[in-house]
Amino acid sequence: MGLSKILNYQQGQWTFGSGSGTPLYNAVTGDEIGLADTTGIDFGAMLTYARERGGPALRKMTFHERGRMLKALALFLSERKQAYYDVSFSTGATRIDNLIDIDGGIGNLFAYSSLRRQFPNLPYLCEGEPARLSKGGTFIGHHLLVPREGVAIHINAFNFPVWGMLEKIAVNLLAGMPAVVKPATITSYLAEAVTRDIIASGILPEGALQLICGSAAGLLDAVNEQDVVTFTGSAGTGRTLRAHPRIIELSVPFNMEADSLNASVLGPDAVPGTPEFDLFIKEMRKEITTKCGQKCTAVRRILVPENLVEAVGRSLSAALAQTVIGNPRHEKVRMGALAGKTQYREVLEKIELLKRDSEVIFGNPAHVEVVDADAGKGAFISPVLLLNSKPHAQRSSHEVEAFGPVATLMPYHTLEEAVTLAKLGKGSLVCSITTMNEDTARDFVLGAASHHGRILVLNRESAPESTGHGSPMPLLVHGGPGRAGGGEEMGGKRGVMHYLQRTAIQGTPTTLTHITGTFQYGAKLTESQPHLFRKHFEDMEVGQTVFTHKHTVSEADIVNFANVSGDNFYAHMDATSLEGTIFTQRVAHGYFVLSKAAGLFVDPAKGPVLLNYGLDECRFTKPVYPGMTIGVRFTVKEKVDQEKRSPEDIAKGIVKFLVDVYDETGETVALATILTMVKKRNQED
Repeated sequence: MGLSKILNYQQGQWTFGSGSGTPLYNAVTGDEIGLADTTGIDFGAMLTYARERGGPALRKMTFHERGRMLKALALFLSERKQAYYDVSFSTGATRIDNLIDIDGGIGNLFAYSSLRRQFPNLPYLCEGEPARLSKGGTFIGHHLLVPREGVAIHINAFNFPVWGMLEKIAVNLLAGMPAVVKPATITSYLAEAVTRDIIASGILPEGALQLICGSAAGLLDAVNEQDVVTFTGSAGTGRTLRAHPRIIELSVPFNMEADSLNASVLGPDAVPGTPEFDLFIKEMRKEITTKCGQKCTAVRRILVPENLVEAVGRSLSAALAQTVIGNPRHEKVRMGALAGKTQYREVLEKIELLKRDSEVIFGNPAHVEVVDADAGKGAFISPVLLLNSKPHAQRSSHEVEAFGPVATLMPYHTLEEAVTLAKLGKGSLVCSITTMNEDTARDFVLGAASHHGRILVLNRESAPESTGHGSPMPLLVHGGPGRAGGGEEMGGKRGVMHYLQRTAIQGTPTTLTHITGTFQYGAKLTESQPHLFRKHFEDMEVGQTVFTHKHTVSEADIVNFANVSGDNFYAHMDATSLEGTIFTQRVAHGYFVLSKAAGLFVDPAKGPVLLNYGLDECRFTKPVYPGMTIGVRFTVKEKVDQEKRSPEDIAKGIVKFLVDVYDETGETVALATILTMVKKRNQED
């Protein structure tokens, strides 16, 4: 890549430390790539810069603006990803590995950009339903979520220098927090290449992203109570960081995602000759060889029925033997190198520990044939498959992880025993089971879920679209209990909450409406003049209300609605069948009440309201009998700005209206939220 120094990005400047630097090497050729150094860098000043410069700029933006920012960044990086592939080959990654790391990381930006639609077009979020705290309804509570005023500090692993960075910053940036990213030094040159383009794009506010390439010793000394720390890597390092005095003293949120001994189970029904058996072999080969086995989600323990151990061992060994290893730039190569010689030596040490309880049935850790490369110069290793015939008594397979293309095959007798063996990993990021038997899938998932962050069920029906055992998805949580760290990453909207402060707010419905920007039931109403259907999106305000004319319900209404709808339920049509029910006479259909409400609140002439496209939270709270009179309080509950999908698209927004149907006593009989699309006044918006 032509760089002699791998630089840090701090306080708006690209800098190199004042020391001699740590040499970084090409994992394929062994050649020196450059130097990384952080000597003399003031990490405390970096965090202060993020809090004082990046934080305020992001917090001024709404969720929608932050989401559009992520989309722009994703598009920008997509146009340049070939350059990142070229750099990534030096980490030992193949073309397929690059898709996971680079395209997967950019995909996370796209996913979190789209997630903006689940948030209001505000800098903060009102969560869930209000809590009524008093009998008269004048005192309520709600939960407000605002961005924390600190820094998201991401300490990442070496195996995914792009995905590891982008999947984390996508979440904190959408939440409105700046980030300081510390990639593992050994592959930091790839993270630096991507960060250079991010900074050059000018898409992020200054101070929203900073980068540390090299040692970060002392970084956590400068954290404060508003910061959030995330860590991905070994369980031992994670425990050390989590016990840092500043983390403990200030109760700094610490999210840990540690390497774990993930298991994959072959169901008893998945015998040779079934699609499931073939799928299992294919998936195990992929899990062992992808990224040269350097994935926190990779399968380390392969659990199969005792009578299928020989068949699985033979078939999987044959599949592994077909794997071409060598220079990842070569078109025939399917497995590249480990990240470096240090990693290579560590994997060999762990294999020796595993061999105390298990025998090697495929592969030679000390010898490997490679294509277009020198095995002695690069960090190449053969896939290794071991067999532990007594997995209950011989526990190293459940305690030692070789972070490379290494897995251990072990037998089980019953499905309950498979669950027990899976749990011996003491908490894992992911587990999978391959079976076409739905009872087997249910029993295993319910039995093993307590010890796993994610469980995949693979069979012939899910396989065509399944992303596989080792692929965490942006909208699902990635993490696991126990050894896996006890943390959660991504998870869609759940992940964003990790960077927001949840505060319970209390007061009158009117006060909380004003604070949250969402109408709270019981708040003061402002009568709208003209009718709300005459107003454009910009002119509507939360709390504006139309008080409709009223209608007295008759038996004819009930009969006519039954004829139109076909709903002849006895409570509506047969007064002689009401004994033992809660009704004292024939009751109006709930949907008649709602339909009649629409007839009362709709202003029929053409205007800014384009369409009604749905209902939320519809409830019928009190029976409506013939002779009762109903009216509607029709109130602007919430406004959601909407982007134009194309220059020709109509400029519009979404308005949520509260439909409060009440009777002659003033008591509510039905509540619903309708969703409408409303044109903007200025079509250029």
